[in-house]
Amino acid sequence: MSTVHIHPELRKLARVVPKAPIRAATLPLLRAASRMQKRFPAKNVAVLTTSDGVEVRLHRPSTVVAAAPAMLWIHGGGYVIGTAAQDDALCRRFADRLGITVAAVEYGLAPEHPYPYALEQCHSALTWLASLPAVDPNRIVIAGGSAGGGLAAQLAFLARDRAEITPVAQHLVYPMLDDRSRSGSNPGFRLWDHRSNIFGWDAYLADADRDQAVPARRTDLAGLPPAWIGVGTLDLFHDEDIAYAQRLNDAGVPTEVDVVDGAFHGFDQIAAKTPVAQNFFDRQCEFLRGRFTETQTEAR
Repeated sequence: MSTVHIHPELRKLARVVPKAPIRAATLPLLRAASRMQKRFPAKNVAVLTTSDGVEVRLHRPSTVVAAAPAMLWIHGGGYVIGTAAQDDALCRRFADRLGITVAAVEYGLAPEHPYPYALEQCHSALTWLASLPAVDPNRIVIAGGSAGGGLAAQLAFLARDRAEITPVAQHLVYPMLDDRSRSGSNPGFRLWDHRSNIFGWDAYLADADRDQAVPARRTDLAGLPPAWIGVGTLDLFHDEDIAYAQRLNDAGVPTEVDVVDGAFHGFDQIAAKTPVAQNFFDRQCEFLRGRFTETQTEAR
């Protein structure tokens, strides 16, 4: 621990946070824990099912304004665990802080549902969200954390190629973008390492065309929505996220990068009350508010 620069506000927590909890052997237990989250009473959340059979947890702002901005949020979990309910508090914070509707999609997990099952469910939820009377279909951001950020990046390509809905931004929180991050280790890594990465990607991709399915392998980045990418220096995804941000900028896609020194994967969720996590959230809201305002101004 002494050889690794961990942010001072995260050091105590880093002593107890596991480095790589996800394995084939631990998957059933972790999924059971995720399912428990859905059993807790949900406050200010409407659990709905679209006509395509996709479950969505809808978080409305305290004051609902017609044709207001919205966010499609995609949860993390390495493509193999997790539930939309795990991010209820985060989605509520976005809804209240920004005055927007937030829809968190419940997608099918791998390996039972390999690519592109979850991606298609996310696209279905996006089109459903755009049809709501209280939502401005021209001011929707697609967002997610970890594997959810990876799915949001994949959804950005799908939305561009199908040209049905044009998101105002892709908001990627330490996104899981590259299946080739399979080697190397860092004693500062927490919650996710290269071994978990191999397991998650292999379960998700199965026999898919990786050049098409994996965002970091795509070569046609032009025309994607403006992006925000946030990641810590002690995150396995740091290097791939920075590289992807550079490629987006090189392709003419405006991209903001927020690097948190000494932060490990998922730090903002498991240490949400620390100033470093709160400041990270504040900067996300600043970016999102700017995109919503800029797009509204352009539409006038």
